[in-house]
Amino acid sequence: MASHRRPKQQSRARVTVLTTAAAAAVVLSANAANAAPSQKLTKDQVKAKVDELYQQAEQASEKFDGAKEKQQKLQKEISTIQDNVARGQQDLNKLRDGLGSLATSQYRSGGIDPSVQLFLSSNPDDFLDKASTLDQLSAQQVDALKKIQDKQRELAQERAEAADKLKDLSSTRTQLEQKKKEVQAKLAAAQKILNTLTAKEKAELAAQQARADRSSSQRVNLGDAPPASGRAAAAFSAAQSVLGSPYVYGASGPSSFDCSGLTSWAYAQAGVSIPRTSESQATIGTRIYDQSQLKVGDLVFFYGDIHHVGLYAGNGQVLHAPHTGAVVRYEAMSDMPFQFGVRV
Repeated sequence: MASHRRPKQQSRARVTVLTTAAAAAVVLSANAANAAPSQKLTKDQVKAKVDELYQQAEQASEKFDGAKEKQQKLQKEISTIQDNVARGQQDLNKLRDGLGSLATSQYRSGGIDPSVQLFLSSNPDDFLDKASTLDQLSAQQVDALKKIQDKQRELAQERAEAADKLKDLSSTRTQLEQKKKEVQAKLAAAQKILNTLTAKEKAELAAQQARADRSSSQRVNLGDAPPASGRAAAAFSAAQSVLGSPYVYGASGPSSFDCSGLTSWAYAQAGVSIPRTSESQATIGTRIYDQSQLKVGDLVFFYGDIHHVGLYAGNGQVLHAPHTGAVVRYEAMSDMPFQFGVRV
């Protein structure tokens, strides 16, 4: 006889789980169907992204240059202080030897003066604070003790200054390493984007860059604007002599440059020492905000954070080291956001 028992129903919880899973599957399928496939960037889009990364790399490069300059300055200052401390210690030893000789002489003549004996067994600062004992000292002894006290204080101050500068140097070295890594990361990101191009597209971009470099250094009308001064003319002439040299971050010549490396090197050839970074160079000389007042050899600064600098070349042109992948060349100032000029 056939069984008339009803089939066992699924539990409510199981039905809920299956329903939820089915709904999720439907949503995922719909999303997969509607999702647009990732599109390959065009050559122009790649160039725009790479140019942006190069700008960010240059910003980090200027910070790198600043930290490097500060490190070198601190190292010189620390070396000078350490030399001073060494000489000061020698002077202090001589002063102590002199007082010791005086004590020896007193001993031979009938015993060490109690005041000198007290000095030899304690800190002279403490000793000189005891006014009652000063009466027991000769004028020669008082003078010797005060000189020792002054020299000890001087050495303590110099040692404290050296310690502070060593801490600053350690912090600066850390910053230098961070900025170096930041530059390298930006350049690596740019290269990664460039690697998405085909060989033909890469060749086209390279040819485009080469044409820009050639045209900007060979067929530029600089007009007849006068130089700002004899040294500005000499600096500009030096920069012209390295047209075509490659941009390399952190480089300051004579065969490769970054932007502020070029300007500082050029003025150095004219016998003028200016700071190493664009930010520091912006703080010297006389500022000029009206482009029509610029003269050949003036420093010209670009972008809101002043991370780029070049030399005014005349007729609205700047002679500069643009960015990674480019060379020292002329370029229209209108291609970048001009901030102001500086006459050195």
